Amino acid sequence: MTNTTSSNRLLLASGSPRRAELLAQIGVAFSQCPPSVPEQKQASETPQEYIQRLAQDKSAAGLLTASEQSGLWALGADTVVLCGDRLLEKPQNFTDFESMMLALSGREHSVMSAICLRNQERQFSRLVETRVRFRHLSHQTIQAYWHTGEPTDKAGGYGIQGMGGALVESISGSYSNVVGLPLEALVPMLEQAGIPYWQEAES
Repeated sequence: MTNTTSSNRLLLASGSPRRAELLAQIGVAFSQCPPSVPEQKQASETPQEYIQRLAQDKSAAGLLTASEQSGLWALGADTVVLCGDRLLEKPQNFTDFESMMLALSGREHSVMSAICLRNQERQFSRLVETRVRFRHLSHQTIQAYWHTGEPTDKAGGYGIQGMGGALVESISGSYSNVVGLPLEALVPMLEQAGIPYWQEAES
């Protein structure tokens, strides 16, 4: 149990149900408000710079929407999948998805998440990378996974915490990072901010 006060509150500046589930998993009390932040990579940005900017912008937007709440911390996060130099975002259609899966098949790729936790005075930021290797995928497997409906809203076209876990051969690094929120990096931030975890859910 953290030895922190319960006066601090956390706003998850994200609409992701997976990030919300990860916070709930470790017993963090929070509210959730998706920020209105354009997710458009600038030509001069590296993928690392892109997601770090988005995480910072999301946390700042979250804090702005609830500025009247004293003691509030806002958490912003963004995750990308990189296959070589190719940035894999959410698939636009089956053709786009199939291209992603063929690129990922039988090889290792990178999943990077940036997180930013801030209040009016302080800010903590981290960038986390996990290496994931896919098994060799047949066209039948690619088509079958698409028809589950799971890939359409996932960066990189798969969800490791769901049916997409069947595509994975091995993982090196943080599992929760691949889901979308690296808990190993977040928990020390929560402790620095005085935000308790391992709390019982309110009935």
